[in-house]
Amino acid sequence: MNYRFLIYISYSYAFPIGEPLEKEILRRGYEVKWFSDKEETKSLFSKEKQVLDNIQEAIAYQPHVVLSITDSIADFIPGIKVQVFHGFLANKHSAKKGHFRIRGFFDLYCTQGPSTTEPFKKLQKKYQHFEVIETGWSKVDPLFPIEKTSTEKPVILISSTFSPKYSITYVEEVINEIKRLSKTGKWEFKIVLHPKLPKEKIEVFKAMQNENLTYYDTTDIIPLFKTADIMFSDTTSAITEFILQKKPVVTFKNNKPGAHLINVTEVSEIEGALSKALTRPQPVMEAIQNYIEFTHPYYDGNSSQRVITSCIEFLNSDRSYLKKKPINLIRKFKVRKELGLNPIPNIMESVSTY
Repeated sequence: MNYRFLIYISYSYAFPIGEPLEKEILRRGYEVKWFSDKEETKSLFSKEKQVLDNIQEAIAYQPHVVLSITDSIADFIPGIKVQVFHGFLANKHSAKKGHFRIRGFFDLYCTQGPSTTEPFKKLQKKYQHFEVIETGWSKVDPLFPIEKTSTEKPVILISSTFSPKYSITYVEEVINEIKRLSKTGKWEFKIVLHPKLPKEKIEVFKAMQNENLTYYDTTDIIPLFKTADIMFSDTTSAITEFILQKKPVVTFKNNKPGAHLINVTEVSEIEGALSKALTRPQPVMEAIQNYIEFTHPYYDGNSSQRVITSCIEFLNSDRSYLKKKPINLIRKFKVRKELGLNPIPNIMESVSTY
């Protein structure tokens, strides 16, 4: 059967999550197209991608499977709705507001590892209108196999979340310390920031560039991960992506620091912590291994394969045991309004197709 897949996104950071899935779908000889519900993202698609310009085209495409890399989707598009996530659990929000919020749009959650599978399995038992299958996360497929870095001097990758409450880009003292350290010449700094950060915050780091510090304007951060020895960050899900390489991470005022991180709370501690991380201290490395096993215990780079296989098997399975998804009038109203549709009649007529 020639299955039709739709990759549904909102922001550009979804590209490196969807592209390994796209590659696997095409490898199997199936059809895949993309759709974004944000106008600013539509102009960022490469010419090689099959892109649907509007919601009417997405409906007419009649996908069998909608792979969502965003939180809320147009429920009236045909096909099973599959949540593949746009990041790892970063502990920036409560469980009620964050990663484990059940919005009532999805039929299947493809979880990343035990740390997400176990909570979603509990939620599945509670709500009974979706299924949960652990697959690993597509974005990190290109991370494997792990490659050893070989550079003249240690490379430190700096990454940050966009949330003002947690982002180091809002802490002037931290920015000044990064600038100072880059001028010592001891280390090479590579900087990649969240695309949703205000432009003025990004411009600060662009202006800091020197022979030891380079800013990279990209959402494809896996290649940067591979070249770095350690990371310096705050409370961003990119920490988890990086740490899967079994490389240390230094954080500044992390929201939920653990033994797998070298967390500091004072600017004066940053330089010492970076030096410590480069020695790969044994207690930290052991904690990193334990963290990986709980978070994403897949080293084969085949998570995309597991996602697509799980989607097809779920699509063809007897799903009569699942309850109907909630009506969700308010959320459906918001989705339709954002897509420029007349929300009231559509909501009243639609109850999710699957």
